[in-house]
Amino acid sequence: GSFTGIDRALMINLLSIAKEYKDKGEVNSIRCSTRPDYIDEEILDILIEYGVKTVELGLQSVSESVLKATKRGHSFEDEKKACRLIVNRGLTLGGQMMIGLPNSTPGDEIETAKFIASCGASEARIYPTIVFSDTELFSMTKSGEYTPLSIEEAAVRSAAALKILLEAGVKVLRIGLCDSENLHNDKTYFAGPNHPAMGEVVSSELYYEIISDKLSDLGKLEGKSAIIYVKDGHTSKATGQKGSVRHRLISAFKLNDVKVKENSSFAPFEVGVEICERT
Repeated sequence: GSFTGIDRALMINLLSIAKEYKDKGEVNSIRCSTRPDYIDEEILDILIEYGVKTVELGLQSVSESVLKATKRGHSFEDEKKACRLIVNRGLTLGGQMMIGLPNSTPGDEIETAKFIASCGASEARIYPTIVFSDTELFSMTKSGEYTPLSIEEAAVRSAAALKILLEAGVKVLRIGLCDSENLHNDKTYFAGPNHPAMGEVVSSELYYEIISDKLSDLGKLEGKSAIIYVKDGHTSKATGQKGSVRHRLISAFKLNDVKVKENSSFAPFEVGVEICERT
């Protein structure tokens, strides 16, 4: 939530409790998340005094059109200023962006990811937009003013943002909301790309795109087989849920078979390809 926007006395009280645990060595660090327009030098003085190490900002979009449509109450200039203040004070900056907001285009989301990658952020989270009941977005959806993304659309658009962040060395902490009762309750969840393993779905989409690019450079592959090499522990991501990535590759390139093997020397989303004659 917007931690630095709550009552100042409550904020300091909560920070003092957290600092006690940090001073005793029972926790390693303290982090908070907040809005860009709830950051200034005075607030940062307090956060630093009480041992906060990381500040995550809701940088949902760099598009003024999207910020206005979602009634965020701040501008892109506010986002840039807050990032600059946090980084200049030596704190770790995290950026939280959203996919599929009202008025948002894939291009807007790519620009948002690029901004997070260039503003000094070390970490990021990607959240496809979910519609909850009895909200203004709920009313917009029912009236047809807003159309939520499908899981497939959200996966493609999130994968594009993920690729930009990873290539810039930004650690992506999470993709999609934490699984909770609200996401399984028909009285609270209304629409949108709700999947219990959204991060896995998006990672698989990115693997599909990376592998496809490599296979496209290899000429005619019809009737041949491919062995895909990926980082240890990434077989399920590269294969896809129920083998979805594997099946898509076989269909797209008319391959006889696709197998995924692990290579301990590979980095996440690094891919090696070996083409074999049909066996």
